[in-house]
Amino acid sequence: MSTITTNDLKNGMTLALDTELFQVVEFQHVKPGKGGAFVRTTLKNSRTGAVVERTFRAGEKVERAVIDKRGMQYLYRDGDSFVFMDSDTYEQMPVGASALGDSVNYMIEGSEPVLLMHGDEIIGVDMPAAVELAVAETEPGIQGDRVSGARKPATLETGLVVQVPLFINPGEMVKVDTRSGEYLSKA
Repeated sequence: MSTITTNDLKNGMTLALDTELFQVVEFQHVKPGKGGAFVRTTLKNSRTGAVVERTFRAGEKVERAVIDKRGMQYLYRDGDSFVFMDSDTYEQMPVGASALGDSVNYMIEGSEPVLLMHGDEIIGVDMPAAVELAVAETEPGIQGDRVSGARKPATLETGLVVQVPLFINPGEMVKVDTRSGEYLSKA
């Protein structure tokens, strides 16, 4: 790990503080009229997702964590774990669902998410902004059922339930936002 000063902080940077990994969500350099300058930060725990606010003196040294981004292919689900294959070495790696978080709702076999790794530990998943998934189950649309803004629940192939317009039928592909979990459009 490399040591940086708080003057070098940037949004998205990952820090190793108190044996935990924190991602910088927001930071602000403050120079009051009296006293020394300081840096006010909002940090997100990479393992638990908890958000904390912390203040550092300007120029204070902090440890920057090295995060490796690896392109992996999702192969299949094996009980409570998901099996990925490294695109470079073809090595298979089982990953627990807890390490993947909400991204399990958007992964289908053959998809290629980018896993964020710190050493051998997976701390997150970089997903595209939107994915296309098939509708597994929903009430069929009825001719003339075109009320503006009306929605119905639909279960997708990954098990995720989203609200879709009335005209969507089972078997159709829909585009879903991976950040909010909302229906975007028909694919």
